[in-house]
Parts: sequence; structure tokens; C-alpha cells
Amino acid sequence: MTIKPLAYALIAASFLTACSTQPLKQNKSTDPIVYTEPDVSAPFYALNPFSYDAPPPFEIELKKAAAAPLTKMVVTDPNNPAKQLTLDTNKLIVPTVNSNQRAMKYAVLAGKDEIDITAIDDFLQLVEGKARHYPPQFTDRQERRGYESKLKQVSTELDKLAEANNASFDILIRAFKASILGRNLDLGSSYTTKSLKYAQRILKINQDDPEANLWFGFSLSEGGGQKEALPYLDKAMKLNVQEAYLSSVNNYLGMEQKKAAIQTLKNYKVKYPEEAQVADRLIDEIQTQGRYNVWQILKNPAQSKK
Repeated sequence: MTIKPLAYALIAASFLTACSTQPLKQNKSTDPIVYTEPDVSAPFYALNPFSYDAPPPFEIELKKAAAAPLTKMVVTDPNNPAKQLTLDTNKLIVPTVNSNQRAMKYAVLAGKDEIDITAIDDFLQLVEGKARHYPPQFTDRQERRGYESKLKQVSTELDKLAEANNASFDILIRAFKASILGRNLDLGSSYTTKSLKYAQRILKINQDDPEANLWFGFSLSEGGGQKEALPYLDKAMKLNVQEAYLSSVNNYLGMEQKKAAIQTLKNYKVKYPEEAQVADRLIDEIQTQGRYNVWQILKNPAQSKK
């Protein structure tokens, strides 16, 4: 499986201050105290589930924002009313209400009924790389605690915006993803309840959204609803979501339908020939080892496709 690097880890590292419990570096008693931010480890899951060879969606949006026309603004510093700030970088802006489709725009500042979603999207991508599926894939307990702490804050912020009956599709899809990630990180049963409610609202707006079908499908499957997950994963595959194939394989294994799982992997190999090595390895593991979890099989990076 091709795993893309974190393109904007320097920006995202600011989210993980809860992890910053490393000892302070100090050579002499007179040296200044230097706080060292922990490095963000590489993702386990591909950062673009739609196409493993494509850049992450967040990176694509940042590039579009940088290329879009820029209108500088001078505003009052919210932390110091006596100081002025010049805004000269486009951010990712989405509507908070009255929009039933994705409506990303690029501007230096969010307007009325809009939100600068840049930081939230950056963080959600980081969490996805580790916890899109269950169980989450962390090697550092401190890092996981940092993700958990920040995700609670982000999810709460999105939940408040999603409370509105006319909450936008952009807000609902992010609140939905945050709730699934929270469930995968074992933050409480309320995250499972929220995810189901968000999925129902999202699919009522657009039942053919590829991302919604993928996430609802694999979340149902990994929560024990393999039969209920089938139509959503099938639709996601028809909508050309690459990871839907592996999620579907995992779902069939959970239903003890190995023949269907292997056939899906063969179809996957035909559609994505660059993933032939991964597909063949999974088929071999299923046939010879009786494995039942795709993500656990792929856990060993030495044997995964680079």
C-alpha cells in the first residue's frame, strides 16, 4: 500500500502540544530553556483514500488556495486591540449553514456564516493517517494522547456548528468523520451515536457522496454491522473510491465469506494494478493463515508495498 508522507507536518505539529512532555534540553545552568515539540510520526493509512497515488485532499486544497487570487486585509489583532495585522495568505473557507453541497472557497478571512476550516482539516488528516480504521495504529502512547486531547476539542467545535438544522454539508461531513475517529480512539460511546446521526443527515442530503458512503460503510462494518455495510461499500467502489475495495474485503472476512473477499481482491488488482503486490499478499494470507483483518495484515511495514 502506498503511504504518502505528511506534507504539512510542521503546521500540524502545533496541534500536538498535549504530547510535549519530553524532558527539557538544558546543557548548563545558564542556558535558556528550550522546549522541543515532538515529531509527528508517519501515517499508517494512505492520506488519500480515494486514490493512493494522489496527494492528500488537504494538500491539494492548500495548493489551490495558494494559486487563487489574493486580497490582502488589514485587521485588528484580537489579542491586542492596539495592533493591526495584515492577512496575506488564503485560507480554506467553508459555509456553516444553508449549503447542501461541498462549497470550499479561498480567502484570507471567513465571512458571515463561514468558518476558516484550514486548521481543522489539517488536524483531521493527521488523525486519519493513524485512526481511520479500528484499531488505531499508534506506536507512541504520548502521541496518541495528544491526538485524543485535540480531537475532543475539534469534535466539540464541529458538534456545536452541526447542531443547526440547516448546518452545511461541509460541517456535517467533518463532524461525521471526527465522531468516527473519536470512536476508533475509544473516546466513548457517544461518538458512535453521533456518527450514526450524522451519517443519516449526510446521506439524506446526498446519498451518492463517495466519502460519506466509504466512511459509513467501513464504520458500520468495524462496529459489527457487516451486512448493513454492504450497500455503502459497494456504492463507494462503484464511485471509484480505492480504499472501499480493502474495506469491502475486510467486511467479507468479518462475515466469514472468504471467497467473496478473495474475488474482491482480484477485482482490486485489475482496477489498481500498481497494488498487485498488496493484493497478492492479502490473498495468500487469507488462504494460508486464515486472517480476518486486512489492516492488521498490512501492519508490518517491511512487508507492505512502499
